[in-house]
Amino acid sequence: MLDYDFDRIEHLRPEEIEKRSFEIITEELHDRGIILPEEEERITKRVIHTSADFDYVETLTYSPGAVDIAKKLIVNGADIVTDTNMALAGINKKKLALYGGEVHCFMADEDVAELAKKRGTTRASVSMEKASGSKKPVIFAIGNAPTALLKLYEMIQGTDWKPAFVIGVPVGFVNVEAAKKLIMETDVPYIVNRGRKGGSNIVAAICNALIYEIGRSGEGTAVSRAETCK
Repeated sequence: MLDYDFDRIEHLRPEEIEKRSFEIITEELHDRGIILPEEEERITKRVIHTSADFDYVETLTYSPGAVDIAKKLIVNGADIVTDTNMALAGINKKKLALYGGEVHCFMADEDVAELAKKRGTTRASVSMEKASGSKKPVIFAIGNAPTALLKLYEMIQGTDWKPAFVIGVPVGFVNVEAAKKLIMETDVPYIVNRGRKGGSNIVAAICNALIYEIGRSGEGTAVSRAETCK
């Protein structure tokens, strides 16, 4: 039998639940004596909200000026390329479209699958190559495949091409920590979660936090009213 007092249950309207969750996160951070940098606060809090994991306070890492750089890219119509359809589904495409951006995931594309099989590599790796051909600035949002980060690092080192921004939070055990460290050694702006934790839900949360922060602060000017994106 559950040892919990039903009278302590908070009965909230649906629109109040998220607000209350953030209040609880703020209270717990205060109780722990944790003060987040102002420019990073809402992004880190949304990741905690998504995961209920306060470890992200210690491990979520931002390059200098990362939040402002990412927001400016979004306002100026940058696209987001991710490595899973789960993240694709989770990122708020409608709000991103207000600034002219789209979200893409090439993992299920036939040409990506065929080339990956021919090379004996991962579709995530080939997806990064495909995305690098975009004529628009791209925010690479990686939540699952460390091979995607490794390919980005390889292209950064071996060519004149550079991604506009990298969100590197793949989850797992094989090459995950090394791939994140390599991205952090480049001069590309990034948000990276050090260690093994991450995932598609985390990368979507970071993207949405950036998009919502633009809307909250009124920094962006809507340039498109498209209802859906690819």
